[in-house]
Amino acid sequence: MFSEHVGVGRLVSKKLQTPPSQPWTFPSALSQVTPAEVSCSLSSSLFPLPSLPCVQVSCFNELEVCIHPDGIIPVLTFLRDHTNAQFKSLVDLTAVDVPTRQNRFEIVYNLLSLRFNSRIRVKTYTDELTPIESAMSVFKAANWYEREIWDMFGVFFANHPDLRRILTDYGFEGHPFRKDFPLSGYVEVRYDDEVKRVVAEPVELAQEFRKFDLNSPWEAFPVYRQPPESLKLEAGDKKPEAK
Repeated sequence: MFSEHVGVGRLVSKKLQTPPSQPWTFPSALSQVTPAEVSCSLSSSLFPLPSLPCVQVSCFNELEVCIHPDGIIPVLTFLRDHTNAQFKSLVDLTAVDVPTRQNRFEIVYNLLSLRFNSRIRVKTYTDELTPIESAMSVFKAANWYEREIWDMFGVFFANHPDLRRILTDYGFEGHPFRKDFPLSGYVEVRYDDEVKRVVAEPVELAQEFRKFDLNSPWEAFPVYRQPPESLKLEAGDKKPEAK
């Protein structure tokens, strides 16, 4: 559970303090760093909130950093600009919906350092009503990623210059990637020939026509479905004469 990383109970909203004058020196080879060393270094230099942050090391020795939502911009800026980090590429930004959590949405930033051939995954969390600061001030590539998360999950990114839907139609109801979104959706969309435009109507699950033809058009040899010759003769068919 993600609550193990951030503590039990309601989250306390605090601002990250200014990092110390001697920030943590990011190693050139992440595979040579133990989880204890990374956790201790980050906690002492970048995170002044000891009860909220947590550092994990996932498989293949890739770092996975879980942070408080208020620290997303300072952390991303540090990882991008520090000389021994240089995670200058935001390769992906996505979200995960876990309805059983108090903060159901987990926002995941995947960063790449071409200088050191290293990757790091930064995670934070929010709910349906609490906004997350937009990462566009740090990575311009976050523009469409954040629009997609807003469209699919309904996570609001504060200070985004153009936060609108990017995949669904205008006027679409709901957010399809939420676990509580119905498979049928709330409305169905079709083109109306009479009004010459696309209309949205209530979902109708009635099936007007079903074809009970069991023959598959993809069968190369459907001969076995034909009745035997003896049954044809009993039904009154004449046996073809041999030439």
